[in-house]
Amino acid sequence: MKHILLVFFLFPILVFSQVNFEKAQQLFEEGKLEQAKPMFEVLLKKNPSNIKIIEYLGDIAGRSKDWDEALLYYGKLKKAKPAEANFYFKYGGVLGMKALEVSKFKALGMIDEVRTNFEKAIELNPKHIEARWALIELYLQLPGILGGSEKKAIQYSNELFQISVVDGYLSRGHIEEYFKRYAKAEQHYKKAIAVGNSKKTYQKLANLYANKMKSPDKAQAVLEEFKKKNDN
Repeated sequence: MKHILLVFFLFPILVFSQVNFEKAQQLFEEGKLEQAKPMFEVLLKKNPSNIKIIEYLGDIAGRSKDWDEALLYYGKLKKAKPAEANFYFKYGGVLGMKALEVSKFKALGMIDEVRTNFEKAIELNPKHIEARWALIELYLQLPGILGGSEKKAIQYSNELFQISVVDGYLSRGHIEEYFKRYAKAEQHYKKAIAVGNSKKTYQKLANLYANKMKSPDKAQAVLEEFKKKNDN
């Protein structure tokens, strides 16, 4: 009888919490972060070990560019779920964004931790695409004296080819574009279109034409080609 009464009294609370979670989740997906955040914070007080709520709060902090708060939440996630690759990826990404806003001296001490978090994500999930993209960008942006390396960027691009041919071509095009080898970048983006035929692949080529090769007519033609193929 006691168990029945306990369920009777707890059921409305559980239902209410679930409804609130779904409402907060909906607000997050709609981009209404300021409204979603306090709802998730209330839910977290009631259930402080809920991984999904912590992740949502970390994501909200990250999107709001509150790097320290995001690191706090993602750090909790890494401790709670040390085998989850995505938490290391998110932590590394936020730490990298923070490094861009602090002094160069402070940033120097953060780079290794950024790199190791991305590498840990790949170790835990050998098919982690986003972590490889992040490492490519890291090795492109870093000066050579700090470990920047086109060779290492290409290494991760080659790994992407083994997981996703489209990402392989896109990443190679990105590397060529970064070093202003626009003709080679164009070739890789065209190959990405041939394989993936996605909006992203067409957009990358169009952006190259419009922003780097100063060919707005070509950019427009690429976008029209995508629209024509998808209208049929």
